[in-house]
Amino acid sequence: MPVKITALYLSLTAILALVLAFRVVRLRRSRKIGVGTGKDKDLTLCVRCHGNLLEYAPLVLLMLGAAELNGADSTWLHLCGGLWVIARVLHPWGLTQGGGGYHPGRFLGTLVTWLVILALAGVNLGLLLV
Repeated sequence: MPVKITALYLSLTAILALVLAFRVVRLRRSRKIGVGTGKDKDLTLCVRCHGNLLEYAPLVLLMLGAAELNGADSTWLHLCGGLWVIARVLHPWGLTQGGGGYHPGRFLGTLVTWLVILALAGVNLGLLLV
C-alpha cells in the first residue's frame, strides 16, 4: 500500500531539517567553531532548533505512517501533517527571534507539535478499535 501522504510530510520535514542544519554549519563556519557550540549563544540556539526537530520527527512521522497504513482518513492525515510542518517552522523562528526565551512562535510551535502527537495517538488508537 502506498504511503503518499506520509511521504509528502516526511519530505517536507527532511527539507526543513536540511535548512536548519545549513544554518548550524553556516554559523559554525562564520564563528570558526568546528565542534559543539563554543558557548556561543546564537550557535546554541541554532543547534537546539535543529535538534528539537529531529527529536520529535521520528515519533510524529512514524505515527503518521502507521495511521495512513491502517486506513486513516486522508483529511485527518493532511491536517496533522500540515499542522506538524507549520509547528516545526514556528518553533525555530520563535526560538531565534525570542533570543532563546519566550516568544509566541516558540510557544505555538511546541503546543501544536504536542497537539499533533496527541491527535495522531488518538487516531492510531481509534483505528485499533475498528
